[in-house]
Amino acid sequence: MNQTPAPITRGSLVRNWISLTGAVIAVASFFAFLLLFTLDFFAEHGNPYMGILAYAVAPMFLVLGLLLIGLGYWIQRRQVQKATVGALPPLAVRIDLSRPRDRKILGVFITGSVIFLFITAVGSYQTYHFTESVQFCGKSCHTPMDPEFITSQHSPHARVDCVACHVGSGAGAYVKTKISGMRQLYHVVRNDFKRPIRVTLDKLRPARETCEQCHWPQKFTGGYERVFHHYLADEKNTQFSVRLLVNVGGGNPLRGPVGGIHWHMNIANKIEYAAVDDQQRVIPWVRHTDANGVVTEYVNSDFKGDLSKLQKRTMDCLDCHNRPSHNFLSPNEAVDISLESGRLDPKVPWLKSKVVDALVQSYSTQPEALKKIDEALRKTYANNPKINSIVAETQSIYKNNFFPEMKADWRSYPDHLSHKEWDGCFRCHDGKHKAVDSKATGATAMIKADCKACHLILAQGDNEQMTKLNAAGYDFVHIDSEYSDFSCAECHTGANPKN
Repeated sequence: MNQTPAPITRGSLVRNWISLTGAVIAVASFFAFLLLFTLDFFAEHGNPYMGILAYAVAPMFLVLGLLLIGLGYWIQRRQVQKATVGALPPLAVRIDLSRPRDRKILGVFITGSVIFLFITAVGSYQTYHFTESVQFCGKSCHTPMDPEFITSQHSPHARVDCVACHVGSGAGAYVKTKISGMRQLYHVVRNDFKRPIRVTLDKLRPARETCEQCHWPQKFTGGYERVFHHYLADEKNTQFSVRLLVNVGGGNPLRGPVGGIHWHMNIANKIEYAAVDDQQRVIPWVRHTDANGVVTEYVNSDFKGDLSKLQKRTMDCLDCHNRPSHNFLSPNEAVDISLESGRLDPKVPWLKSKVVDALVQSYSTQPEALKKIDEALRKTYANNPKINSIVAETQSIYKNNFFPEMKADWRSYPDHLSHKEWDGCFRCHDGKHKAVDSKATGATAMIKADCKACHLILAQGDNEQMTKLNAAGYDFVHIDSEYSDFSCAECHTGANPKN
């Protein structure tokens, strides 16, 4: 008696090894998505790159699994159509548990599926933590993030995770970081990201959510000493140093008088300003509200534009400390540090001038720059026994501060903390910001431009002069011209070895 073959159904067409393998991959990828989503949603800090894994990588594997299911279905259907009546298609899965071989095959498949799901879970968890690391943030997109990664390694925040400052918490920040991560992936794939990459203050987290988790403006720190060693671009690389007592001050009256530089961040004061550019380099308008609610507005007398069209911002830490972790040293500053530390020998004639000149030339790529720096310095110091160390240190300075592929160096990112190579403090303290109220007198009539309000020069000059301390503070002595009230940044560009 002939046995009637079982009818062919859609369910039976996916009972094949290709479709079953696709089903395992699809289930694993969906499980990975749920795990990543849960970890990221309940994490203390969001992660912009987790959006790439959860919403791009995991779905790709899910689609791959579904495609394999469909492929197995299609192949099985073709084979059924060609097969003789009652014949079993080659890919069909038929398990008879009464047969040892079938039980073994089924056991291997189930064991392999469980192991694959376990590896998926562990791998997703480990990948989640890896994407939070500084290495991943800096190296996953090598060319775009290389400048930020390398400069952060030499900053005071080298051991702080990127996500601790750049990614916020809460539902709003969660959605924002996911969109940001996907957008970054899109631009990296298309290779159309901006060069250099710029982040404006309105795109950064407020300082109270980042900086003030470790630092706080109410802390009274008084003054502290800083010594700056500079070298002139003459044959002897003459040293000229400045020893400063920086009046940092503080904002907690219980710890001492409120004042100094951190007066700007005293909770009793409110400082608002408006800038004409997104890098806050030109500030024509300032408003100060004191502890008693008295409001004083200041306007730069040279500004002729429409103040009403400028966006107002309340001052916080990042308005001065705008390069806390990604600081690109200027050629002058970097070479001064190398000379002072002994990595470059000041006894080599004209070394300051020649090294700075080699650094500031126009190069298209970093390899080209390193090669031409080597050639230029060896041509100048061919017979000097220290030529190898000179070349190596100059190339190291370049690799740590210059990134021509991204058009990133000290010229791309103004540093507002000081006032030598960028206007910094002089953006407001330039003697031109006068009170709008004509009745204002004394200290409120103008934003003062008194250097000694922020620091005292305790000593300046060569090694002998540096021993002659003056507690009342010296007036600044300019090296090759009489000092007057002008912006340092007009001459000190960071690239001219003479200053």
